[in-house]
Amino acid sequence: MKILAFDTSNVALSVAVLDDEHLLATQTTNIKRNHSSQLMPIIDQTIKTSGLDINDIDRIVVAEGPGSYTRLRIAVTTAKTLAYAINAELIGVSSLALLALNDTQDGVMAPFFNARQGNVFAGVYEKKGSELTTLIEDQHISFEDLLNQINQIGKPVNFITTDFEDFRESIENTLVVPSSHLDGWNALPNAYYLGLMGLKKNELENVYTAVPQYLRVTEAERNWKDQHPNDVKSGSYVRQID
Repeated sequence: MKILAFDTSNVALSVAVLDDEHLLATQTTNIKRNHSSQLMPIIDQTIKTSGLDINDIDRIVVAEGPGSYTRLRIAVTTAKTLAYAINAELIGVSSLALLALNDTQDGVMAPFFNARQGNVFAGVYEKKGSELTTLIEDQHISFEDLLNQINQIGKPVNFITTDFEDFRESIENTLVVPSSHLDGWNALPNAYYLGLMGLKKNELENVYTAVPQYLRVTEAERNWKDQHPNDVKSGSYVRQID
């Protein structure tokens, strides 16, 4: 199976082309550029480097969130459009679960993204080889609450994030279990791993109805709800259609 996988959920942009489990080509950038103008040229270049044509792709795998609202919309919209255009299968994968595979060791992994105001997007997984078991579902949560839940698990934890220094003090003050962390390059998404996850996943997304997994309402929706406290707006829940 020929797979195109890509992640634009945060600052980093990662694209890979696989033939089953065999990596053909990959490219990752970590610069603050507009993903809407960068994604398709990088996809095109990576596919050409792989020796394939876009019409050779059987399955498209996209990191569906959580992450930046705008960057998630870019990735999911691109994935849906390409899947429809070339009649490829569409698979969505958690952008947090993807990071959990960055550690080559087994154990409890806690990938997270800074969601501001003391909050994070986080999930906690137990990794054995390439298999992940979810211990705490992906969610938008205060970092203190996340640490307390990790304490209750009672096992050493490895944090995977590019935002570690922003939360170091909280970890040192609150966490009682042993911890380590991956940051820098080791905490960037790897589209090759994304492709491997998508290869194993059987639940296909509908190219018409697939949506990003924001895990919280947008600022526009929060403002609407503040201005209309006695009204209920259709779609005002965490897993929203943008």
